[in-house]
Amino acid sequence: MFTHSHIPNHHLSFLHQNKQTLFLCFFFNKNMGKPNLLLLALISTLVVLVQSEDPYLFYTWDVSYSTLSPLGVPQQVITINGQFPGPRINGTSNNNVVINVFNNLDEPLLFTWNGIQQRKNSWQEGVLGTNCPIQPGTNFTYKFQVKDQIGSYFYYPTTSLHRAAGGYGPLTVHSRDLIPVPFDWPEEEYIVLTGDWYRKSHTELKRHMDNGKTIGRTDGVIINGKQGKGDGSDPPMFTMIPGKTYRYRFCNVGMKNSLNVRIQGHTMKLVEIEGSHTVQNVYDSLDVHMGQCYSVLVTADQKPKDYYLVSSTRFTKTVLMTTATIRYTGSNEPASPVLPEAPTGWAWSLNQFRSFRWNLTASAARPNPQGSYHYGKINITRTIKFVNTAGTVDRKLRYAINGLSHMNTDTPLKLAEYYGIQDQVFKYDIITDDPPADVGTKVTIAPNVITGIFRNFVEIIFENHEKSVQSWHLSGYSFFAVAIEPGMWSPEKRKNYNLVDAVSRHTIQVYPKGWAAVMTTLDNAGMWNMRSLLLERNYLGQQLYVSVLSPARSLRDEYNMPETQLLCGKVKNLPFPAPYSS
Repeated sequence: MFTHSHIPNHHLSFLHQNKQTLFLCFFFNKNMGKPNLLLLALISTLVVLVQSEDPYLFYTWDVSYSTLSPLGVPQQVITINGQFPGPRINGTSNNNVVINVFNNLDEPLLFTWNGIQQRKNSWQEGVLGTNCPIQPGTNFTYKFQVKDQIGSYFYYPTTSLHRAAGGYGPLTVHSRDLIPVPFDWPEEEYIVLTGDWYRKSHTELKRHMDNGKTIGRTDGVIINGKQGKGDGSDPPMFTMIPGKTYRYRFCNVGMKNSLNVRIQGHTMKLVEIEGSHTVQNVYDSLDVHMGQCYSVLVTADQKPKDYYLVSSTRFTKTVLMTTATIRYTGSNEPASPVLPEAPTGWAWSLNQFRSFRWNLTASAARPNPQGSYHYGKINITRTIKFVNTAGTVDRKLRYAINGLSHMNTDTPLKLAEYYGIQDQVFKYDIITDDPPADVGTKVTIAPNVITGIFRNFVEIIFENHEKSVQSWHLSGYSFFAVAIEPGMWSPEKRKNYNLVDAVSRHTIQVYPKGWAAVMTTLDNAGMWNMRSLLLERNYLGQQLYVSVLSPARSLRDEYNMPETQLLCGKVKNLPFPAPYSS
């Protein structure tokens, strides 16, 4: 009899999608007097799979250009199935997600799933250090599981400067029915993807940076692909029934700036940050930094009329702002033209961060309470400090981490490592864990890959010597954001860490001339991207990769490379490596 382990993954996918066809084939074979033993075996396997596999979600994406006007000026925008933002991926914890991406652009393409941890599966991360891009006119199928995760996320393209042309969309993961959620089910959920935007095309912006220049300030802010006029003429983007409560999922999908979001005349009860249930504090407004996602509950408890949802830039000399209209059903009274003001200064923002707390009694993706994991009692095995710097190389602008500006390679780093030819593509650990005091005086360009020891518990310090707010994301993991403070970090600062109920998340902001500390366990084998979420900085080198290898080379720790994986560069014609053992 065939067992699950005897059948490759792509055959399992075929079986899952073709159960009815196989049963019909067997029926006709049997009635013709020709029992098919192979089909019997396959059907037996199907019975096991149907009972044991988590549900599948299937999507087909046509990625192409459309002419749209996010800021009122026609420009080339990347759409998915004609939509901008792209279609929502909406599932439940442990669902398997299968997305067949058809690239109808004129350039290679990849997507990443910002915040999805890809447990044991960096093959699906969708960045140039792990994947060969999808060539124009071809397709590739991503397959990943949202394993042990819930929350609010988004996806976006990682190749070239495509993120400046759109191509992003929401990804939401709900708790399984048997897991209690620490709030009543809302009347409806609303997605709010907001971010700053340029009027220049992504090709023009890319040309600027390739010539060594900055792309400068953004031109406006949009909500779900649109800029509101704020004069009462915009159709409602959201509607609310009086007395009902709604969940708004905010994500900053922009390119450069932190944003403040608020709703005219209403408060917001925070319930989730990037996959973690939070203590349910009430806020008039929220600072949402680059790449971050927050869920709030809003009750329609005001006079039935229109109200503005406002999104505006923070820490900018000129404040950019946009609105979206929320309409109470049955009302025809326009919103007040007087908009709620945003807070000023970074101290307010820092204090708000300090008010965020992990809900220790709530369950997330698993039945046990979040607070059952006592991260503050684990011994730190390694401290890594990352300092963001800017400089020039050959008179061209570059951004760096600890003085090294990352350069993408023709052969993805993960593939080079898996095939055992990493020495031909990159060097490990060029940067050190404790950068020198003069780290900002020189920038070098090379692939930036550091090693991590599997299952080590590490402390990561982000130090920002510059004058603008930074935002960092670590793929493959969530981390505990234990502190953000002004000044420079030193070991005695650990006495100020929140070692009890810091929120577990995957992004962290760092204020000017300040630092942030996070803690995580490197328990996810693979090649993982740590990146600045500011588009210009990311494109010009402010990212690196963390290689975490399982010494056992076991399927218990990491999946084998899929047989459908795209190959390129130095590994394109090499023989397939020996698989990991079970």
